[in-house]
Amino acid sequence: MTDEEVDDLYDQFDITLEDSDLLGEVELTTNLIIAATESDEQLSLEEIDRILGVVPHPRRGD
Repeated sequence: MTDEEVDDLYDQFDITLEDSDLLGEVELTTNLIIAATESDEQLSLEEIDRILGVVPHPRRGD
């Protein structure tokens, strides 16, 4: 294999992946894992929603 062929081989693996949605999901998951680890008890659904930034929608008929 020539030096040029070796360089081409390495270049095909030298890619930068950036997906803002994926990064956001990783951040949310990390925050949830940290909160769960720091808690002595199971997190409530309300705590999980707060950590994930979920805004509750009022139910119809309430």
